[in-house]
Amino acid sequence: MKYSFSYIIKLQFLGFRFSGWQKQTNAKTLHDMVDKTLSFVFEDVNYKTIGVGRTDAKVSANTYYIQMFTDKLVSEIGFIDSLNANFSPDFRGVSIKKVDRSFNVINCAKVKEYHYYFSFGEKNHPFSAPFIVNVDENLDLDLMLKAANLFEGEHYFHKYCTRPSAQTIFKRVIDSCEIVENDVLTANFFPEKSYIFKVRGKGFLRYQIRLMMATLFEVGKGNLDLEFIEASLKEDNDRKYMRNNAPSSGLQLYDVELEF
Repeated sequence: MKYSFSYIIKLQFLGFRFSGWQKQTNAKTLHDMVDKTLSFVFEDVNYKTIGVGRTDAKVSANTYYIQMFTDKLVSEIGFIDSLNANFSPDFRGVSIKKVDRSFNVINCAKVKEYHYYFSFGEKNHPFSAPFIVNVDENLDLDLMLKAANLFEGEHYFHKYCTRPSAQTIFKRVIDSCEIVENDVLTANFFPEKSYIFKVRGKGFLRYQIRLMMATLFEVGKGNLDLEFIEASLKEDNDRKYMRNNAPSSGLQLYDVELEF
């Protein structure tokens, strides 16, 4: 099938009831839902879609992009309204933009910002489950913040990647990494205080953010220290990835900056 036209569509989605972006056999995925919805939007248009990147099961996105290829010119006026009218409540279309056919949303330069939402202490209201992960122990936030700052800059992230390929590049740069009090997501059933682990950079490894978060939880509990974090990021680390992986429901792809 030859596709003559290309569009970038900005989406938002709640990933809690989905098995991630990538299509799978016998699993409900975000990509499946997007393509199924487009089949209701279009009557006589052939199309293909690709996502800006994979997300894990239960991970949500405040900003996500898909590239849509079509064999006919699509009227951008009214497209988002039609898309939202057919989407399930977990999804929201934000915008559509025609781009050159040669543009590739996967390979283009981009900066991603991830948020991981968490609280600790008293168990959260069940309605918080799709958004915030609760740790039932008290955490040393000051120490966690110092540990988070150690991730900033250029480091070797062998210990923060699972099942790498032979071509995986572990030397990566994190532009910023911090823990702040949550003032982004609010609801009357959220805990009185919750926090965001914010990470920003150009490229991340498989499970990297969740492995970093799990390690910071261990620092907050007093099971690991700052020296451990420093050693884990050096070129001569033992290259055995961390076994603790923070739950995926607290992770959100908050922002993606594409370079067109």
